[in-house]
Amino acid sequence: MPSLKDLKIRINSVKSTQKITSAMKMVAAAKLRRAQEGAEAARPYALRMEGMVGAIGASIGDPEGAPRMLAGTGQDKVHLLVACTADRGLCGGFNGSIVRDVRNLARQLKGGGKTVKILCVGRKARDLLKRDFQSDIVDTVEGIGKKGIEYDEAAGVAATITDMFDAGEFDVCTIVFNRFKSAMTQVVTRQQLIPFQLPEADDEAEKPEGPSAIYIYEPEEEEILADLLPRNMAVQVFQALLESAASEHGARMTAMDSATRNAGDMIDNLTLTYNRTRQAFITKELIEIISGAEAL
Repeated sequence: MPSLKDLKIRINSVKSTQKITSAMKMVAAAKLRRAQEGAEAARPYALRMEGMVGAIGASIGDPEGAPRMLAGTGQDKVHLLVACTADRGLCGGFNGSIVRDVRNLARQLKGGGKTVKILCVGRKARDLLKRDFQSDIVDTVEGIGKKGIEYDEAAGVAATITDMFDAGEFDVCTIVFNRFKSAMTQVVTRQQLIPFQLPEADDEAEKPEGPSAIYIYEPEEEEILADLLPRNMAVQVFQALLESAASEHGARMTAMDSATRNAGDMIDNLTLTYNRTRQAFITKELIEIISGAEAL
């Protein structure tokens, strides 16, 4: 049985931990509101940008003259996986879900005879993946979003991917991130960045009545896409980072709330044990005093 001093030290230790988790919960809740607003505000622009690039790409008659970011390299041998995680932990299963999906995808690709390269955005991705894929990690980007996600940070990541593609280091690039749904729910999402995926035509979709509009582009579609495709990729990476940041704060707030409540339950149990132990010591001392008095 632990002594009263040990129980008291443990109760004070759990109380200190509870104060820390409660403070982290409040900080995460404050950051979550701004991150959620940023992610939701950027979604329409990212969707419209992707739709516009898809519409222009679908209008190209000769795919051989299309930019490489749209047409691809013509091969499917080397895959670059961009894993978006956090630099810190204490956010529940946020990092683990991304790493698990990247690990499964990498093993699936390797099982099919493909070569896999991994770009880690966030220190936790590197720490959790280096055990199984140390030789496949090509680079790690840290420190993103310390003062909020900025477009320049996303553009830097996109530029790194573009330079690797121009150098012929991979054929297909896929980004894996958590899409924010609510403070308690984040959805692991895979999005192919290179080559750009054109929207699939739906034959069953209702076609508008009357003549369809014919667009004339100036300059040519190929020249427009050569400029828009890198911009679109930067926008999509920016959106992924915003979604990931909002998901991280939501997961951390939920995890710290659970930790705070669990610490409260532990304090109650330890306090009950402390009181029972203290009462047992008092009863034992009274019995010894009474027994000694009766012996006299």
